[in-house]
Amino acid sequence: MSGGARFITLEGIEGAGKSTLAATLATALEVRGQIVRTTREPGGTALAERIRDLVLQRDAETVAPEAETLLMFAARRIHLDNLVRPALARGEWVICDRFTDATRAYQGGGRGIDAAWIETLATAVQAGLEPGLTLLLDLPVELGLARAARRRGASGARIDRFEAETVAFFTRVRARYLEIARAAPQRVCVIDASATPETVQRAALAALERLR
Repeated sequence: MSGGARFITLEGIEGAGKSTLAATLATALEVRGQIVRTTREPGGTALAERIRDLVLQRDAETVAPEAETLLMFAARRIHLDNLVRPALARGEWVICDRFTDATRAYQGGGRGIDAAWIETLATAVQAGLEPGLTLLLDLPVELGLARAARRRGASGARIDRFEAETVAFFTRVRARYLEIARAAPQRVCVIDASATPETVQRAALAALERLR
């Protein structure tokens, strides 16, 4: 089995339930006797998390879409070099909450960054590494944002730069995600994230069987 086949990514807009599903998948793989590393982007390592803070914090200074995109890829390369590739080399499975599809959707679809430039950066940063499976948790924008707002209210977390965006922004992000799924049906499995958690988990575990 190739390293890429052990690399699973979860995608979707705010409120889709990626973090919860990541834990479910990790448990399912561990039951099979696999060693699993769960991680996230941007972030995943100490230095990449510092870049995450720069990207997400709402500040007086403007962060242009191009600068945001470069920060995402800088964090991604650090993450790949220091966590993802070493884990795959050890034979571990890696489940990552967001990867390059998020950049394609948020910076490309949401911000309007040129898709060709994103792909140039992806080629340089990823150096051939692609997920073996991507689970796209899709749900209506209004439902996702309502879930995210409830989660923030329960945790007391401050709203970040992306969560402060408009419904129109997230509508563009969702549309781009679905375009990505249509273009890569062998890799991307779309799951209805508006369903019950149990239904979402069953669909995700069924998709995971592709990698056995």
